[in-house]
Amino acid sequence: MANAFDTFTLKDITLRNRIVVPPMCQYQAVDGVPNQWHEIHYPSMARGGAGLVIVEATAVSPEGRISPGCTGLWNETQAGKMAGIAAGIKRAGAVPGIQIGHAGRKASANVPWQGDDHMAEDDPRAWQTISPSAVPFGANLPRVPREMTLEDIKRVQDDFVGAARRARDAGFEWLELHFAHGYLAQSFLSVHANRRTDGYGGDLAGRGRFMRETLAAVREVWPERLPLAVRLGVIEFDGRDEETVADAVSLTRDFKSLGLDLLDASLGFTTPEANIPWGPALVVPYAARIRKEAGIPVSAAWNVDTPEIIRDVLADERLDLVMLGHRHLSNPHYPYTLAKAYGIENPGWKTLPESYAHWLDRYKASDER
Repeated sequence: MANAFDTFTLKDITLRNRIVVPPMCQYQAVDGVPNQWHEIHYPSMARGGAGLVIVEATAVSPEGRISPGCTGLWNETQAGKMAGIAAGIKRAGAVPGIQIGHAGRKASANVPWQGDDHMAEDDPRAWQTISPSAVPFGANLPRVPREMTLEDIKRVQDDFVGAARRARDAGFEWLELHFAHGYLAQSFLSVHANRRTDGYGGDLAGRGRFMRETLAAVREVWPERLPLAVRLGVIEFDGRDEETVADAVSLTRDFKSLGLDLLDASLGFTTPEANIPWGPALVVPYAARIRKEAGIPVSAAWNVDTPEIIRDVLADERLDLVMLGHRHLSNPHYPYTLAKAYGIENPGWKTLPESYAHWLDRYKASDER
């Protein structure tokens, strides 16, 4: 029966606890290059006690950014900055992770506080979006994307491989592929976005092909000893829930055979018509089903956000890791708050890196004298 402060080992990587800072966009980059904001933000999350800190959705190409403020990993300047962030996270005692992805038809958007909608077509910062089919998302993102050619598909897959290689060389020890939230990979899987009639459309085998091929290609360059994860939209709440979850189970089995180590269950977000029943531990039942039926470790976020829920989903083995996003944004030291709620009087040895814990012990000893 696991608890939040148990260690967790996957491949050659051991997390000091089951608490994860999930990827959360900061919208502070310029030309995809991280800056001082990121250099402070991510190590501070690690210093707060989490076991794993995953850097925000990082684009594999300029066109793959959600907004002009998103980080990227398509050149060596970006990789050099990311190396410093990875080192800072590790120095603070957490495992450094990064999520890479392509925003597809949801790209070329304004940052949230400037509208969270598509930039005007005559905006000099805007760019052409792409998707498996020329089907717009709708709502605040109405622009019709260009349907991808087979050459486009191969190019984007090569971009994923290049970004994975740079993440490896920058010192990240955990890689997550963003196959969720209505972005490019999820759009290939979704019947709402994919109307192709070639080998990348149609049935589940065709709609899942982009994901399977991309995962396999990345696994070739990502070290076998390091964990490879996928964030997958496992449910849409669009009236086809049972079919969607069954597809997610089947696809996860395929991923596992290709070298996937952990499935990060999330929402599809491919249609604005979805009726999402927001509530506690929203995605956990579906993550637990995938864990059981596909036989793979799982994580999830989305309102897994109280000490009681965190305790229960780990103790019942519904999740292996808990993704605590908003909790960490409001309190980077949330693991200490959680420890206090569980009656752990001195959590420092579980949450602080060894160097800090040693310093703290010496400080206490000198104070007692």
